[in-house]
Formats: sequence, structure tokens, C-alpha cells
Amino acid sequence: MATSDASANALFEVPAEPPAPAAKPARGVQSPAAELPVARVCVDVPLAHLDRPYEYLVPVKSDADAVPGARVRVRFAGKPVDGYLLERVAEAEHRGKLQFLERVVSPEPVLAPEVARLCRAVADRYSGTLTDVLRFAVPPRHARVEAEEPPEPSPVPARPAATAWGEYRRGPAFLDAVHAGKQAHAVWQALPGEDWPARLAEVAATAAAAGRGAVVVVPDHRDVARVHAACVALVGEAAAVALSADLGPAKRYRAWLAVRRGSARIVVGTRAAAYAPVVDPGVLVVWDDGDDQHADQRAPYPHGRDVLITRARLCGAGVLVAGFARTAEAQLLLDSGWAAEVAATRARVRAAAPRVTALGEHDSQLARDPAARTARIPTVAFDAVRASLQAGYPVLVQVPRRGYVPALTCQDCRAPARCRRCAGPLHVPDTGPPACRWCAATEANYRCTACASRRLRAVVVGAKRTAEELGRAFSGFPVRTSGARDVLSTVDDRPALVVATPGAEPLSPKGYGAALLLDGWAMLNRADLRAAEEALRRWMTAAALVRPATDGGRVVVLADSSIAPVQALVRWDPAWHAGVELAARTELGFPPAVRMASVDGAPDAVARLLGELALPPTGEVLGPVPLGDPDSPTPRERALVRVSRAEGKALADALTTAQSLRATRKDPDPLRVQLDPLDLI
Repeated sequence: MATSDASANALFEVPAEPPAPAAKPARGVQSPAAELPVARVCVDVPLAHLDRPYEYLVPVKSDADAVPGARVRVRFAGKPVDGYLLERVAEAEHRGKLQFLERVVSPEPVLAPEVARLCRAVADRYSGTLTDVLRFAVPPRHARVEAEEPPEPSPVPARPAATAWGEYRRGPAFLDAVHAGKQAHAVWQALPGEDWPARLAEVAATAAAAGRGAVVVVPDHRDVARVHAACVALVGEAAAVALSADLGPAKRYRAWLAVRRGSARIVVGTRAAAYAPVVDPGVLVVWDDGDDQHADQRAPYPHGRDVLITRARLCGAGVLVAGFARTAEAQLLLDSGWAAEVAATRARVRAAAPRVTALGEHDSQLARDPAARTARIPTVAFDAVRASLQAGYPVLVQVPRRGYVPALTCQDCRAPARCRRCAGPLHVPDTGPPACRWCAATEANYRCTACASRRLRAVVVGAKRTAEELGRAFSGFPVRTSGARDVLSTVDDRPALVVATPGAEPLSPKGYGAALLLDGWAMLNRADLRAAEEALRRWMTAAALVRPATDGGRVVVLADSSIAPVQALVRWDPAWHAGVELAARTELGFPPAVRMASVDGAPDAVARLLGELALPPTGEVLGPVPLGDPDSPTPRERALVRVSRAEGKALADALTTAQSLRATRKDPDPLRVQLDPLDLI
């Protein structure tokens, strides 16, 4: 039977092959993420010529966890290193083959974009690397704390009354500007005896009441505790956190995460708190910016005040620079018009300040005690101590031992004892006659160049020795010491002698009846550009703890009344002294009137860097000069490079380029490059 054509064709058709299954990736082969597959990573390699983001592919398995700000692990130059994921993009700028991320250490976005921009700006300003600055900004990870459930965001607090700011001109106006979200900048001159932690807490709470954040940076952990307690009293414990090294890793990381996740609005801490990831900061505050603890001793050596100013420029926040004293840098902010002065009237200052007495302020003082200028504790000081103890108040005795090595002066005229060969300062070694600290030459036959006296005396006596002397002079009254490892936070109001080193003065609830500021020459005669400014700052910090003159408060400073910082203390006029300091530094060409960098290292290394340094038009090199003993087996030199403030960025860029060349060549001799150093001479 014949078949149809369709049936015949069907009999001879070849059946279609089934579709091939999709190819599976070989074991160990990774695929990039479908969206934004390229991650830009800051790798933890502190070399100047490698200071830039590097691109890696995001594997599919890490797509959800690889968020900007997360900690990652990558392979760099064949070695696994840590890093931070800065951003994810669709296409890579690098045309070659990219490696994949090794893994995402944690999906927690610890590096906020605003903080990353701040760290980059700080690194550029101080001629450093981004990884060096990130070590200040992001604390080490604590996995157990990171896994905890985040707390709920704190509610917006009510605006505090802050009536005490009415005693300061422009004080209420500054708070109104902070609450309105304006970028207001101010320099606050606190009154003696002011409850400054409460005032700073009011500023921070005013910003929090507007729904914005606040950062308060103070010198040490004792100040952190006081300001944090004042903030908690206003906004509650959930809205304010404290960040300081003494908290411990777990507690510090928990507080830091509360800020990063938006639970807390106010951060109080030491210099690293300047980078705290506060959401939408409205005001940034630094207290006592002249304290050297605000300057980090690790590269690139940023200063907390300048970090906050840089941050304010980037995020539009206000800045408050506050303290009892005033630095030349703060005065420059006022003179340039960048900040406004918040200060009380002169009449109000005189009413709040204690009575300050200096040596030789009138002839009757010297007539009663002819040896007042050379005695360590003259009669006027004993009278002030005796009156305070009899009135039932404690007495504060400040001894400038911490941070200073014993120095020598003439016994008769108090002129600094200098070496005849190099004019270096003399000291007493463990064995042998006096010797020079610079050239190590002995000075067995010393003669004063001012009065021809052959007698020497130590200008610094330790706190323990001072306590023993005062204990014998005022028997029957307890003597307490505060300094070094044994720092007292408070003392009671009973009559006692409290001997403290600068920065370790304990608080007295009702104020001290008197204060003795001993060994003024020890601070004023230091070979330091900031010696006078630092002496006045430490004196005013101690004197501010004394009761007002109307309540019998008395301060005796053991220094000549004709010296500028002593006059500023007597009149309680730090603004005048800051203006004098700024004018002198402007005339001499020193910071903050100019931008300056110091280069320390081996002579050959310093000379090579200076030879390769492309200075801007106003650039000038001072030195180099030897550091320490020039005959040492490993001599060191220092050179200073200064430019105008307008060309400060050009100087930082030139130093970065020069350091990159050194790193590329792998120069073996280390160099220390520091911009705007605190210790210039």
C-alpha cells in the first residue's frame, strides 16, 4: 500500500538532538558579580608611591557582603593584606587582568564615605598616606561586639536653656546658629572658674536638638569623663558616647559602632574622636587646643584642631575652638575673619578671676623679702598658702616637672647656664661636672656671662621633693601629690596642700583658696618656639581652679612680672598675649603665619630629599642643623622648609612626591617628615 509523501519524509527524518546542558564553571573558578563587579580598595600598604586605590573583581559569592566601607582581604604583590572597600563601579580603569577579592572580612560598613574623604584630605594636608590616617579613624574589629543587635536610634532631645552663655558676647547668637544648621565658627574664651564641661555639653545638645550630630574633642580621659557626664545629663545615656583608649577594645568598639549605625548623636573623646562617624555633624568642638596631646605622635602627625577644621570644610559643620588660654593658631582664625570671638566683658572677667601676684610687681614686696627673686618659695607665696589654709581651703601647688629635664641656671641672677663653646644648655650628668647637652663638653669652671657668678642651681625640682619641703613648712596639714601614674581626679574642700604636675591638677568642688605656680623659669626658658604660650596655658589652667578674688582666691606665680606671659596672667588677658605671639611669629616667619615642614634624618638622606624637592615660589630651606651629638656614630640633622600659607598645599604635594621617589628607590635611611610641627627649635 502506497504511503503519502508526508509519511515517507517522516520515515527518513533524523531526530533532533536535545539541547546541550549549560556548562558548569570549573572547580575553583570564580565569576564576577552581575552588577557593579569592580571594587576600588584601599590596601593597607603604608608606602608613599603606592598610596592610591586598587581595583579588584567582586566574586558572586561576596556580592551581598561587599558593600562600600566594608573590611576586605585582598592579594597584593603576592601577599594577603587587609583593606577597605571604598566603592563599587561598573567598569575598571585598569585595562589589564584584575584579581578577585580574597574575602569580605565583615559586611559591616565601618568606613563611612564622609570619613573616607576626611582621611584623604588629612593625608594630603600632612603629606601622609591614606592608610596611616585610617588607623586613627577606624578602630580594630571586635567580632563579638559587631554581632550584637544594634540599639534603637536615640530620640531627638529638647534644646537646652543654656542661659549661662548669656554672659558671653555672641554666645547666644552662636548657639542659635548651631540650632539653625548654619556653618558658624567661633573661638570661645572661657571665664576662670567656668563649668566648661557643662557649657560644651550645651553646645553639643543644641546641635542634637536640631537633629544633627556633634563631636567634642578634649585632651585626656579625665576630661572625656567630665564632658560625657555633662552630655548624658542633658540628652540621656543613649544619645552620647565616650571614646577614649582607656575604655578597652570591646567597650570602645561598641560605642563607636553605636555612632556609625546612627544610634548616638554626640561623641566625646580624645584626638581620634575627630574622625568619629557621626551622622550629619552640626558642630565640632575642641577644648584646650594648645595641649600637646591633641597632636598625634604617629605619622603623618595630624593635630586634632586642624582635623576638625578640615572636616567642617568638607561637611558644612560649625567649629568651636575653646579654652581658658588662647593659641596663636586660634588668634589667626579670628584675625582672618574665619571665626568670631565669644568672650565676656572685661568687668565680668575681673569679677571671676583670682588675684594674681608675680615677683617684683611692686617695691614693697622686694623690701620685705630681698631674696624673693632667687628663692624658690618666697615670703609672698608662704603668706598666700598660710591665709588659704587658715580660711579652711585647699592650696594647689603646680610643679613643672613632667615633660621637662632638669636644667641649670645661675644661682644669683637666674640666667640660663649655657655652654661656652656652642651655647647649648648645661645639665648635671649622673657622674662628673656639669656638661653641655648639645656638644657634651664639660663645664667644670663655669662663670655666668650676665653677672660673672660661679654658682649654679637646678631650676626644676620634682613634685615629691616639693611635697616634702612644704610638708615640713606647714606641719599639721596633709600633703597630696598628683602626677605621672597617680593622678587625682578630685580632692575634698578640707585644708590641704595638693602638689601636682601640669595637666594633673585635681578639681576642688568649691575651688582652691590659693595656687602656687612654682619654677616659672623652667617653662619660660625652654628652647622652644611655644615656650611662652605653653607656660601661660598651663598657668591659666591651674589658676582657673582658684576661687575668685572677691572670695579670697589668690595665685602666686614665681616669675618676673615684666615678662609678657606673666602680665597676661596678672590681667587675665590671653587674647592680648595671643596677638603678641602671632605678630612676633609673623615677623619671624614661623607658624601659624606660614606653613612649615621639618625633615629629620641622616645627613645624606636629608640632603638628597632637599635636592629633589620641587619647592613653590615662596619656598625657603633653613638649615640643616645637627640634632644631638654631631660626633655620634649615627648623626642626625634637621632642616626646616617654609612657604606662605597660600602655598601650603603645594609644599605638602612636593614632599609627597619626594617621599614617593625615596620609596621607589627603597632608600635605606629613614626620614621623619612633619608639617606644622609643634617643636621647631
